[in-house]
Amino acid sequence: MSTPLQGQLRAMGAVQVIVILKVAETNAEIAAALEAIKRHFLPEAAEDSALERNPSGEPAMRYYPHLGVVLGTVDRSGYQALRADQERIASVSAAPALSLIRPRRVAAARLTRKVSWGIDSLEVPALWKEGLTGKGVVIGHLDTGADGRHPALRGALHAFTVFDRLGREVRPAPAPFDSDEHGTHTAATLAGRPVRGRAVGVAPGAQLACAVVIEGGNAMARVLGGMDWALGLGARLLSMSLGFRGWWEEFLPLTRILRERNVLPVFAVGNEGPGTSRSPGNYSEALSVGAIDESGGVADFSSSQSFKRKRDPVVPDLVAPGVSIISARPGGGYQSMDGTSMATPHIAGLAALLWEAKPEAGADQIEAALFRSCAQAPRFIPQRGGRGVPGARRALKELEAEEHSPLARRPDLRSNALAG
Repeated sequence: MSTPLQGQLRAMGAVQVIVILKVAETNAEIAAALEAIKRHFLPEAAEDSALERNPSGEPAMRYYPHLGVVLGTVDRSGYQALRADQERIASVSAAPALSLIRPRRVAAARLTRKVSWGIDSLEVPALWKEGLTGKGVVIGHLDTGADGRHPALRGALHAFTVFDRLGREVRPAPAPFDSDEHGTHTAATLAGRPVRGRAVGVAPGAQLACAVVIEGGNAMARVLGGMDWALGLGARLLSMSLGFRGWWEEFLPLTRILRERNVLPVFAVGNEGPGTSRSPGNYSEALSVGAIDESGGVADFSSSQSFKRKRDPVVPDLVAPGVSIISARPGGGYQSMDGTSMATPHIAGLAALLWEAKPEAGADQIEAALFRSCAQAPRFIPQRGGRGVPGARRALKELEAEEHSPLARRPDLRSNALAG
């Protein structure tokens, strides 16, 4: 039993858990498994001691079909019963307390360049000239929402929804809005359309499955709901600027599930500086992103950390523009932000361009092309910035070169990556 789980059981008598079901062949088998395990979860009245009150009368146990995951609340005996059910259950872990990775700086700004410095530095316009805009690719954007009325986001939202503070999807979905200002900024960096000849979006032809999942309330239920919803809409990748500080294994099974579903999870590594990182960005199964400034140097605030593991020993995996990033502001206009949250959509957008070029590619192939395209400046410190900064042209060439050659196994791509 993990320490967080033990602590919550002692303090409240109940704990919220993530239950990963074993793979079932039919819907009938899944239904039978859910029916068999539901008795181990606390009824709603008892659940109130650990979670916010749920006035709708919905069952305490929630099943996310695209993930194959159950979220619910148990007491000690329920937890032990779930752990003992090895026929139906692959793992049981405490639900982590996820939170937004807040920008380090927010400032008013005017859009004066035709193309933002971040897009230029990644050589993205070279792919635009080849007709690649991310068209046909759906990106899961799980954040604080997005202002759908902003000129840069008109036509960019494939779908929009809200998961309320209890993790329930709001129906009917409201018109796209931003509950903060973070989501509009990251959404426009991902897929903002050009406005009056000026561009802030890396993949201006991609479509966003945009969900409000943070902040506040039952964060795990909200994020799981958003992930499951985005997968159901065919998202090829998830761009998520959220996490929890330090190393916690509780989210690891979910990241592995995304990989098994051939979905690329792109996570911000955190804004707490050297010697720190956030889970799930620090998992080897995630593509973690740190931040650089316009000079190419790793930003002081950008998290980085070394792990005692052969596979992916240093995070972040790579770095991208994350300082003085100008993007859309709710209500119109633009603003500048600093943070690994700003770097993350640059990489997710670039991945979307590559997927348009090779729709049949797997998530591992897209990631491998990005890794192989990375370059390091003369005084670059790998322990701070991983493999370095990817280049769009190089990444496309790497992806095209794989067409007639087998892809190396993913662990080999991520191990000993910092040598030389």
